[in-house]
Amino acid sequence: MEENKITFESIDEYISQFAPEVQDKLKMIRTVIKEAAPEAEEKISYQMPTFALHGNLVHFAVFKKHIGFYPAPRGIEAFQEELSVYKGAKGSVQFPLDQPLPFELISRIVQFRVAENIKKAEAKSKKK
Repeated sequence: MEENKITFESIDEYISQFAPEVQDKLKMIRTVIKEAAPEAEEKISYQMPTFALHGNLVHFAVFKKHIGFYPAPRGIEAFQEELSVYKGAKGSVQFPLDQPLPFELISRIVQFRVAENIKKAEAKSKKK
């Protein structure tokens, strides 16, 4: 069964599999994340586009009716009020495909996660 599982080598490859209107949304999310975290590295993790800086910052993925955005539980908690209009869980939020994406909010969440990961990395290096 595992043989049929699609694996992606890059975010470009991931994005290319979707319809043009979905690709446009994914490209915009990617741009917003890159602008909010210019030092972050792009990779595929858990078969999802991922940005990492001193550990994973955020992941995103397309589903049938939404784009899942995964900024870790703290990224959800810090913006709980603004995210309350969306479905979500402890470490994720669902942005419906038939609605405009909240790019400004996504940017602030990514900036929050960057600051969080840098602080964690600095604390770790002081312990050594």
